[in-house]
This record gives sequence, structure tokens and C-alpha cells, in this order.
Amino acid sequence: MISKIAKAHQYAEQRDRFDVRRLEVTVRGNNGDHTVTLEQERWSCDCDFFAHHATCAHTMALEILLEGMLPEEVRYSAA
Repeated sequence: MISKIAKAHQYAEQRDRFDVRRLEVTVRGNNGDHTVTLEQERWSCDCDFFAHHATCAHTMALEILLEGMLPEEVRYSAA
């Protein structure tokens, strides 16, 4: 088991090993919780800002958090 834990740590440090394609996360924002999803290379968030701008602080935060783990098609709003 110890070797598996070591390998897990090694993999976790090498973000290019991961390619996140589908995800659902609850983000606890300042004004309440928001559900953010990534599916078929598209972000979605249930906040009002996303409805008008197709991006928001919640999706950008996840892009930053998952840096190096998202397909190129998904990486666009977090600068």
C-alpha cells in the first residue's frame, strides 16, 4: 500500500497526466452556493453572471484550480 500512496503523490504532482472531461462542483460563493459543471468541453454555472456572460468567477476559479488538467478547448476564461 505504501508504494501505491507514493505513486499517487507522484501522479498528483504531474498535472499533465490528467485530462478532466466531466465535472460537477458546488462552489460556496459570497452570495450563496453555485453548481458548476463541465461537460462536453463546456462550462456551466447556475449564477446570474454566467447566464449573461458565459463565464463567471466560479468557472474561472475552477480553471485556475485545475490548471494543466483541462483540455485546451476548455481553457479560455482564466487569465
